[in-house]
Amino acid sequence: MAEKSKILIIGGTGYIGKFIVEASAKSGHPTFALARESTISDPVKGKIIEGFKNSGVTILIGDLYDHESLVKAIKQVDVVISTVGQLQLADQTKIIAAIKEAGNVKRFFPSEFGNDVDRTRAVEPAKSTFAVKAQIRRTTEAEGIPYTYVSSNYFAGYSLPTLVQPGVTAPPRDKVIILGDGNPKAVFNYEEDIGTYTIKTVDDPRTLNKIVYIKPPKNIYSFNELVALWEKKIGKTLEKEYVSEEQVLKQIQEAPIPLNIIISINHSTFVKGDQTYFEIEPSFGVEASELYPDVKYTTVEEYLDRFV
Repeated sequence: MAEKSKILIIGGTGYIGKFIVEASAKSGHPTFALARESTISDPVKGKIIEGFKNSGVTILIGDLYDHESLVKAIKQVDVVISTVGQLQLADQTKIIAAIKEAGNVKRFFPSEFGNDVDRTRAVEPAKSTFAVKAQIRRTTEAEGIPYTYVSSNYFAGYSLPTLVQPGVTAPPRDKVIILGDGNPKAVFNYEEDIGTYTIKTVDDPRTLNKIVYIKPPKNIYSFNELVALWEKKIGKTLEKEYVSEEQVLKQIQEAPIPLNIIISINHSTFVKGDQTYFEIEPSFGVEASELYPDVKYTTVEEYLDRFV
């Protein structure tokens, strides 16, 4: 076995970042997380950092906005994974510049972890967010940096506990709101599995300069199928309210930030079918559960059991 690549995660204390750091440490890769001094002293994020250290992760002090610290951190690793949040997506050009200067990186993973931004038909404001991610892809390619883009589709932990219902804290037991006609299919992946699959790709030549789609067959559901599965689990038929595309578009325009972004992502997924309308061609992409059949992923059905 070749030696496992050293991995640096930037944005590791964020929502999906934590899972990527944990998966990396668990899989035996020498794992590094970039953190600011202020993050380490923060009461909430400081606890996350302590957890990382207990898993054997090396914390490197640095900042996305401090070029020198970034280059210094990157020089210690082989692979850079960015999991920065929405407000910092455009600033990933700073990571690209530092990778370019360091000159030693075998692969870069920009912060993606959602819909494939090159095949989205989203409306504003999600459209602009996706456009920023697409621009980071183009910059990475233009600089000749080897890459992998991870399209993980929906986070199960974010969408399934409410069955994609706005403003509720548990899956509905009386009435459910369904966007569009409820037929386009979406993909729901447990965050821990997203971490596992992402780290699996790091040293895999099959995923180099490709989009990795996480689309395990048992996690692909239309809104109608998801509701039917939930009804079966609770032994009850729910009242269904279908919201037409016209109404969804109106909601997006009237909703405050960040709700308008969430609704526009849901529109792109559940009305347009943006996660599943295209075939994955070998020229641009591969599918994670096909590449790694040994990964025992959490299915949507198993995930929903915890709310019954």
